[in-house]
Amino acid sequence: MSATSGPAASAVALTHSIQSLRPFVPAKDFGASRRFYQDLGFELRHDGSDIAIFGWGDVSFLLQNFHAPGLAENFVVQLAVSDVAAWWRMIEPLDLAARHGVKAPLAPKPMPWGATVIFLFDPSGVLWHIAEFPAAREG
Repeated sequence: MSATSGPAASAVALTHSIQSLRPFVPAKDFGASRRFYQDLGFELRHDGSDIAIFGWGDVSFLLQNFHAPGLAENFVVQLAVSDVAAWWRMIEPLDLAARHGVKAPLAPKPMPWGATVIFLFDPSGVLWHIAEFPAAREG
């Protein structure tokens, strides 16, 4: 089978059809999570009774009104950025721990795999890695 036909060719064609990859983030308290993400700066693009779509520029995720024990606490989302220090300057003064009852965000920290990461927890316990990768080793 040649590279221009069969599964390999189909995979290449499908690669060009991908438009986005959006996680469904669980919410223990849907209203509290919506407020948290809006306070963080995400744009609320759709607000339904069970799904809210949040975005920032070209990236987005779906917040779902769903919670199962252990799910949120083991759910991690990585947001790759080009300037993690700028994100920290925006996040730190928001006082998310006091305003939303979440674990306090952790300042940018270099990680063994090369990224510098802010650790941010949402009201349900979802962990966000806001990560900057060295230019030579992006994501």
